[in-house]
Amino acid sequence: MNQKRGLFIVGLVVVLIIFFGNSENSIEPINSEFYSTSVVGLEKSNPSEEILLSEGEVYSLDARFVKHIIDGKEVRMMGYNGQMPGPIIKVKQGEIAYIEFTNNLDMETTVHWHGIRLKNEFDGVPGVTQNPVLPGESFMYEINFKDEGVYWYHPHIREDYQQELGLYGNIIVEPIESDYYNPVNFEEYLILDDISIEGDKISSFDKDLITNSLMGRFGETMLTNGESDFVLNVNTGDVGRFFISNVANTRTMNISFSNLDIKMIGSDIGSYVSEEFVNSFIIAPAERYTVEVLFDKEGVYEIVNNNPLERRVMGKIIVSGENEKDYSASFNTLGTNNYVKEDIGNFEIYFDKPVDHTIDLTVLMNGMVDMENMMNDMQGMVSSEEGHDMGGMDMMGDEEHQEEIEWEDTMAMMNDMSNNQSLTWIMKDRESGKENMDINYSWNVGDVVKIRLFNDPESEHPMQHPIHFHGQRFLVLDENGVRSDNLVWKDTVLVPVGSSVDVLLEISNPGDWMAHCHIAEHLQTNMMTMFNVE
Repeated sequence: MNQKRGLFIVGLVVVLIIFFGNSENSIEPINSEFYSTSVVGLEKSNPSEEILLSEGEVYSLDARFVKHIIDGKEVRMMGYNGQMPGPIIKVKQGEIAYIEFTNNLDMETTVHWHGIRLKNEFDGVPGVTQNPVLPGESFMYEINFKDEGVYWYHPHIREDYQQELGLYGNIIVEPIESDYYNPVNFEEYLILDDISIEGDKISSFDKDLITNSLMGRFGETMLTNGESDFVLNVNTGDVGRFFISNVANTRTMNISFSNLDIKMIGSDIGSYVSEEFVNSFIIAPAERYTVEVLFDKEGVYEIVNNNPLERRVMGKIIVSGENEKDYSASFNTLGTNNYVKEDIGNFEIYFDKPVDHTIDLTVLMNGMVDMENMMNDMQGMVSSEEGHDMGGMDMMGDEEHQEEIEWEDTMAMMNDMSNNQSLTWIMKDRESGKENMDINYSWNVGDVVKIRLFNDPESEHPMQHPIHFHGQRFLVLDENGVRSDNLVWKDTVLVPVGSSVDVLLEISNPGDWMAHCHIAEHLQTNMMTMFNVE
C-alpha cells in the first residue's frame, strides 16, 4: 500500500470517528436483531410454473421460506408456492380471476399486483387498501385484467427484504386481438435480479432498520429467473419474444443480446405505437419490456447488462439445429400497432396542456452529507496526485458516478452505513411545498392530469428514481422538453438525475392510491405519496 493511499484510509477512519462521535450527527443506537439465514428444515425451491387462469377461476397462492441454490450455495430465500420466481400467471384480457393468498411466513405481508388497474381494495398496500396479512392468515384478491401487457406481483411490506429474497412473479395478460403480436417461434420470460451474498449466506437484513437506504441494496450475483447460470436453448432461425422484467431492489440495467438486433415491441402496459430496432435498452427496477430477437446463426449468445462501469452476463442462449417455421421476414418488417395508436390518439388533445403538478425528487441526509463531502475531498486529493482512481478502495466512484444513473454501488461504505434514520428520500410538491405522505392530490374519474417529475441535480445526493403510480396508467410525453415520438402506456418511469419528465396520467380508477420510488430502500425510507380518485 503506498503512502498516499495509507493516509487516505487513516484520514477516513478519523472522519468516521469525528462524524459518529459528534452528538449532533450521531444516530440513536438500536439493539438490532437480524432475520434468520438458516436453511435447516426448508424445502428446496422449484422453478416457475406457467399457470393459465380462466374467467372466475380461484387460484391458491402462498408465501413461504425455501432453500434456494445459487452458485452451489444453499441460501434461505422466499418463494410463492415454493417457486423461485413465483408462478407465471397467464390470463386473457378482460377476464376476472381470484387469488386466495395465504401467508406462511413468520412476518406479515401483502401482495401488490403491480400495474394492474384493479379495484382499490385489492391493491395490496397495508394501511391504505387492506390490513396486513398476518402469519397463518389468508386474503382473497379479486383481479380484473382489463389491460394487455406484462405485469408482476410482489409484497408491499418490507419490500427491501421480502422482494429481495424472492417474492416476485410475472403476470402476462394476453390481448383479445388475435393479430396484436407478430408470429414467433417461442416466448420466454426473463425476470432479472441481483442479490448480495456474503460467504455462504444472503447478506443480513436488520429487523428494525432499513439499511443501504442511500443507494439501495446492490448485489454482485446476477440472477435471471432465479438462476445465476441461466441457459436457454433455441433453434437456428428462431424468432423469440421475450417478456423482460427488472425486479432488483435498485439496479438499473442496460440489456443487450450480444450483437443481435433487438426489436422493441412493448413496455409495461401493452405495445408501442411503432416497432423499432435497438442495440440495447435501459430497464429500471419495476419496468417491463417486450422484445423480439432473431437468432439467424448458430452460436452462443449472451444476455448482457452492459453499463458504463461493468459488463455483467445475465445468461446464455445456445443456438443450434433448424427451426420448423421461418418468421424472419416478419421480424425484419417494422410494424405499427393500430390498436394502440387509436387508443392513445384519444388523448392527443391533452398533450400540450399546462403542467398540473410538479414533483421534485430530492433527499435530506440528516448530517451524512458532511461526511460524504469530506470523503469526496480526501479522495479527490489522492486521486489527482496519483493520477488514478482508488481501485478496490474507491468509495466515491469515478466520473460515471456523477452522471445520470448510478449503475453500481460506487459508494459502498457510505451506502452500508446509511439507514432510514440517517436520511429521508423526498417527493415534494413544488407549489404547496408539501412532502411525501403530506401530499394528497384529489382527482375525479375522467380527469387527465399532466405531472412533471424533476430529479433535482443539486440535492444532497442526486440519483435516478423509477417512479410508479398505482392503479392508473400514463404516457411519458417528453423528457427535458423533447417530445416522445413513440408512445406506450406505462405505470413506472425512470427519472435520471437532472431530468424533467412529463407524464400524462389517465385518472380512471377510484380509490386511495400510492405513488412512490420503486427503489425498495427509497420506498421504505418515506419516498412515497398518496392521491385520491373520486
